[in-house]
Amino acid sequence: MRSLVRARSLVLGLVLGPVLGCDRPPEVVKPGAPSTLSPSHGVVLEDTTPKQDVRLLPAEAYMRSYLQLFGGLAPVDVQARARGADGAQLFDTWDDYLSALGFPDYRNDLPRGTQTNAIMVATFERLGVALCDRALEHDWKAKPAPPPLKERVVFAFDEPAAPADAKAFAPRFDVLHRTFLGYPAELAPPDRVKNFFELYQGVAKRHAAPGVKSRFSPDEAGWAAVCYGLVRHPEFQFY
Repeated sequence: MRSLVRARSLVLGLVLGPVLGCDRPPEVVKPGAPSTLSPSHGVVLEDTTPKQDVRLLPAEAYMRSYLQLFGGLAPVDVQARARGADGAQLFDTWDDYLSALGFPDYRNDLPRGTQTNAIMVATFERLGVALCDRALEHDWKAKPAPPPLKERVVFAFDEPAAPADAKAFAPRFDVLHRTFLGYPAELAPPDRVKNFFELYQGVAKRHAAPGVKSRFSPDEAGWAAVCYGLVRHPEFQFY
């Protein structure tokens, strides 16, 4: 009998013990002093080194851009306009340029070009000069009057009345920059506008020197040189 009472007391203590213990105040956990992060924590280093070389655009992509900048003309029409009365002095024929641009020549068993070479770079430059010179003649020097802005192919802005200063140069350069490189000049490296303005000034000054003969005025020659620089830019030729 005593063992039974003792067992019941033990069970009752096990049941009521936690309940009675709820009357005690909760334990308080005090925060410790804040610790500072070491310099190595929270810093993620980014590897910005190039992982591959600049890729060469397919020759078809360059040709499409070139024809589009000539006003969307067919290759035969571009050849006729580029040659004009000057003939081969400014532009030869597409037969002379296609393999140099990287197109395959199956007649002579020449594969597609996958790397640049001196002949390809020289062809890029010759095509660029022809494009810029003929575009300037079409956009600014057409007779009896230049076409309206929306019909101009490259120089889609009004020619300054006098050689442009830096303020007049910047918005006009932005038009050419968007045409050839596809984004505003203000997003380019910060010295790009400055460098091209110096190129414009230098060429215009040399063409204004006594004894210099050119079909372009000093201002026109300066803008043509800016066009040469953009059409030769790696961002136009390689990506």
